[in-house]
Amino acid sequence: MTDLPKWDPEGRPKKPGIVGIGAQKAGTTWLSQMLSQHPQVWTPPFKEAQFFNHRFIPEHRDWLPWHFRRARQNQHKRYESKGQTIPASLAAYLDRITRGEMFTNHWYKQVFAPAPLGTIACDITPEYSTLPDEGVDFVARFLPQARFVYILRHPVDRAISQLKMNLSRKNRRPASVEAWMAEIDDPVLYDRGDYASYVPRWQARFGPDRLMILPFGRIAADPAGVLRDIEAFCGLDPHDYRNADTKVFAAASGLSVPEPARLALRARLEPQFAFLEATFGPAFTAQMR
Repeated sequence: MTDLPKWDPEGRPKKPGIVGIGAQKAGTTWLSQMLSQHPQVWTPPFKEAQFFNHRFIPEHRDWLPWHFRRARQNQHKRYESKGQTIPASLAAYLDRITRGEMFTNHWYKQVFAPAPLGTIACDITPEYSTLPDEGVDFVARFLPQARFVYILRHPVDRAISQLKMNLSRKNRRPASVEAWMAEIDDPVLYDRGDYASYVPRWQARFGPDRLMILPFGRIAADPAGVLRDIEAFCGLDPHDYRNADTKVFAAASGLSVPEPARLALRARLEPQFAFLEATFGPAFTAQMR
């Protein structure tokens, strides 16, 4: 008998059948929290396996060790906060995937080993959306049966949400319009939301039977409808989800981007708006916020 729900401690290494690749600050945490509740889906006890971007985006390797150290610590803290001891099978699993050689093909399949028979393993890592062409080619070869969910958020809203998150992490609060204008010069704000570069790479390799692209605004407007669509796309039975209408990772209070900075962001992101309108049409783009 296992000491964790939906957990097979003797499970064999396997590949995920569902992959979430939405942009950063575009609903992937919500997607992970919802799908983890589905009895036919298994997600790792941490969000974001980060496998493909480690292989194809060298600059990500600088912070990925921190990502997994934090994931391990968070699991231990979760049980300590309840006055419990971490289950032996979970501790052994965390040891196995955070020590020794990581990010090999076999390591990635070990991440999903505990998924019980009859469940679909799921990897939700927004960084995958930024893979170069050769990275998406590798994904197509390595995961020939997987289905991909790509959530697109309004470019300005997404950039502002990311900016606020970055400032909060660094405990910084720009004190003037000029300081805010300097903050929006950060190229990372534009890289993570470069839909015009990234979306065509995925569409060129996966048809609509394998790649579902959703506008972010639908999550707030119709979370149940979004989940029904995702279930149908992934071959899942309908499920009654808890807290589907709850916002996760709300923007930090007290941080308000002044209008000149918003307008400057809009101007810089105009090519993204043009791409989205031309590719998906006004009905889709109207649902992005």
